[in-house]
Amino acid sequence: MTDAPALLLSDERTRLDRWRDALLVDPRQLRMWRWLAPTLVTLAAAVLRLIDIGDPHQLVFDETYYVKDSWSQWLLGYPSTWPEGSDGRFATGDTDIFTGIGSYVVHPPLGRILIGAGMALLGPDSATGWRLSAAVFGTATALLIYLFARTLTRSIPLATVASALFAIDGLGIVLSRIALLDIFLTFFVVLTFWFVALDHRRTGDRVADLVAARGDEYPMWGPLLWNRPWLLAAGAAAGAATAVKWSGLYVLAAVGIYAVVTDALVRRRAGIVQWPMDAARQGVVSFVLVVPVAAVVYLTTWSGWLFTSGGYMRGAPVNATGFWAWVPEPLQRLWAYHQEMYNFHVGLVTPHSYASPAWQWPFLIRPTSMYWHQDDFGVNGCALPNGCTEAISSLANPLIWWGGIAASVYLLVRFVLVRDWRHALVLTGLAATYVPWLLYPERTIFQFYTVAMLPFLVLALAFALRDVARGVRGMSRASGQGVVIVFLVVCGLVSAFWYPVWAGLPVPYEFWRLHNWLPSWI
Repeated sequence: MTDAPALLLSDERTRLDRWRDALLVDPRQLRMWRWLAPTLVTLAAAVLRLIDIGDPHQLVFDETYYVKDSWSQWLLGYPSTWPEGSDGRFATGDTDIFTGIGSYVVHPPLGRILIGAGMALLGPDSATGWRLSAAVFGTATALLIYLFARTLTRSIPLATVASALFAIDGLGIVLSRIALLDIFLTFFVVLTFWFVALDHRRTGDRVADLVAARGDEYPMWGPLLWNRPWLLAAGAAAGAATAVKWSGLYVLAAVGIYAVVTDALVRRRAGIVQWPMDAARQGVVSFVLVVPVAAVVYLTTWSGWLFTSGGYMRGAPVNATGFWAWVPEPLQRLWAYHQEMYNFHVGLVTPHSYASPAWQWPFLIRPTSMYWHQDDFGVNGCALPNGCTEAISSLANPLIWWGGIAASVYLLVRFVLVRDWRHALVLTGLAATYVPWLLYPERTIFQFYTVAMLPFLVLALAFALRDVARGVRGMSRASGQGVVIVFLVVCGLVSAFWYPVWAGLPVPYEFWRLHNWLPSWI
């Protein structure tokens, strides 16, 4: 009698052999694509972000704050105030006219430190220097998405598609070509979730193995796992994200919740009787692994403010009593400074023509215009007969964005049906970077904040496209693959059409008008 498992294994090998023959794939080619695919995507991301990054040579949008603050912080250890009208003087090379008086800034220092590093490398009078670090971190984020997707799925095609979609998307490109904070936040957010995925791969089966090794059929309690270096690394990365913008705190909380829930499910599958309480015990361990290292990383980024005397509120009076009287005075002042920062953020309701509440973000209702300029023929080198229009809009590739939103809904439905931990992790990242903003409908916020959501949207889209390529109901595998190829090609064409408006290239006015598909995009 034929052994059924052996027959199934033989059939599987036959299908695999046919697949390899059809694609002309051999192990050497697979090994080549393991490094060639991420290399090509990273190079493409770098080219799109670095081409003519120094144009325009002027402070655009909120660069007026971050560039000057970053340079004074790099030199002094804290951001300084600048005299009125300093933007133009700074752009022409007058970069040492800061007052030395501490400036009230409302974001932690890490993003400014990174921007300042690029300026230190290429010079503060170079617009390329202002934006170099953003371009480097934006390019690195594309590579991180590849590594994250590979850890989740082991699939080179899926990882390549996800990272390539991020590489060619306008939101990722624009935020990598302007010296704002959000691309640094995005990098550390993706780094955090990649580390969580690595932790899951490393520890997912350890509880079951350790329980089985003890020989207890119905154990009351499971082992406590302290040796989780990737979870420790996730805490450090989340601390760095928080040190760029406080929205990193939501990521830290989401990672902690995800760890507790997945640990509970692992212990239930291992047959542990008291699995809810056992997960709570492990949750305490996970808290100790994640939160203190995040706090240390965060506090370390404030060292320039702590070890100098000129920063904002550095000399504020201290009236602490009781326990707080034992806290060093610099930390007491830092706490008071954080209270002011918090009050600013929760009370920020200043009207802005490009403000966009979070409920609008999935629909791309109001992207942010970062820069817009017109020149007549012959002015500033304009070679177009009807004049030149230069614009920088933080609009995402509409096809990628709306496709990613639809794919996220699909992924949520798939998770409800199959309970795949990979889907859960992607959805957790998306929730952590979007849902908290819904709590502040009156606050002045902008569409470009969604760059932190973009990695999870392209991952959801890559998962959905893989399912289409495998063949869905009423569609063959060949037809599904054709649909995916056409979709990806059209995404590339749309990005090519939009790239001049993302990079601020001189174009005819009517060409710029062709990009305003909705009246609210102007």
